[in-house]
Amino acid sequence: MNILTLLQCLSPCLDRTTVRQMSRIIPAILAMTGRVTMLGISRWTEKGGSYRTVQRFFHTVIPWATLLWLFFQHHLYRSEDVYLLAGDECVVTKSGKHTHGLDRFFSSLYGKVVPSLEFFTLSLVSLSERCSYPVMVEQVVRTNEEKAETKAKAQARKVKRKQKKKGKPGRPKGSKNRDKTQVTLTLELRRIQQMVQKLLRLIGAMFPLCYLVMDGKFGNNNALQMTLQCGLHLVSKLRHDAALHFAADGPCTGRGAPRKYGDKINYAALPDQYRQESSTERGIQTNIYQAQMLHQDFAQPLNIVIIHKRNSITGATAHVVLFSSDLELTYAQIIDYYSLRFQIEFNFRDAKQYWGLEDFMNIKETAVINAANLALFMVNVTQVLLRNFRQEDSNVNVLDLKAHFRGLKYVAETIKWLPEKPEPILMATIFNEVSRLGRIHNPLPSPIPP
Repeated sequence: MNILTLLQCLSPCLDRTTVRQMSRIIPAILAMTGRVTMLGISRWTEKGGSYRTVQRFFHTVIPWATLLWLFFQHHLYRSEDVYLLAGDECVVTKSGKHTHGLDRFFSSLYGKVVPSLEFFTLSLVSLSERCSYPVMVEQVVRTNEEKAETKAKAQARKVKRKQKKKGKPGRPKGSKNRDKTQVTLTLELRRIQQMVQKLLRLIGAMFPLCYLVMDGKFGNNNALQMTLQCGLHLVSKLRHDAALHFAADGPCTGRGAPRKYGDKINYAALPDQYRQESSTERGIQTNIYQAQMLHQDFAQPLNIVIIHKRNSITGATAHVVLFSSDLELTYAQIIDYYSLRFQIEFNFRDAKQYWGLEDFMNIKETAVINAANLALFMVNVTQVLLRNFRQEDSNVNVLDLKAHFRGLKYVAETIKWLPEKPEPILMATIFNEVSRLGRIHNPLPSPIPP
């Protein structure tokens, strides 16, 4: 398989030397075993891929945003498909003291703050293929200003809790109404906004992009206003105890401002009039509710979907509150869009497990950025290669792909020692048989289209 053919679309943003280096490095990563480090890659490269060459590549400044977009545009984009924009952070644990951007970030895998690096990724998610394609990756380097801002917010939350316990109920005396659409974005949200705007400029008018899907961390008014400022709608999740209100109904008393907030929602007794779907499976009853509701911290009405589950045997209940700023979306669309957000987690898993996101030992800024972007770029390269194999067998996975390239590598190295090369038919048979060793599934090899 000629990887160089796949990389020709990158020539507008890369020089010939860098493209040639990538054409040596990518097959090595596909074939290699063990940790994906610069030294490990150099041991599996063909002629022209020495350790110094690999080192030079990792210390070259590369426009990864443009590169990822061009690769997606030429090899992965389908004009008949609909795409969502998903965003999420990836935490990579690191030891030592000198790696660029090393800080203490919260890791959901460990359930605590750990010494690590953090990368924020934007990905285009295909509705028909149910697959995510990373298109922009940036390292999160927290400044002293951002750390001070985080501490101040935490302190303000503590003070607010104490005031709620000791103070009088109701609105503080002398407080004034404020325009909730005019928010001061945090440094984190400003960084994400810049990434989204940069990606939208790259996409241009190629296809419409309407929705940004992010996890519950961004289920707040500031993130919503940031998304609306980018010209997109937000799909996210609220806290399970979010204080939602129905819109006020009934006649106006004629005194004061018209009443805006109606009854507060009771998650233990959701109104049947808003129930959209009900089903029971294995003793678990699932009810789905949808309504336009208000939240006192949000500037506009929200399209709320509540998924309520009840165990008919034990009586235990649980619920999830999803929302969108687009009031026209159906409950099925909101659930589907939010569930597709998890595809970006599979990108992170593959990048860590197979492509070196958890392995790299670089410490300089350029090398760290290149290592992270290369790992997620390999996710997209893999999707292109798997498309060809899956024409014969839809069950082919990444392990099959790596076993295939490893077999080809072994055959190529063995043939170099023969006094005469075998006949083309015999050589094709040898390649075909050896490349099957170690696979879980055995499809026929398929060439990459030009």
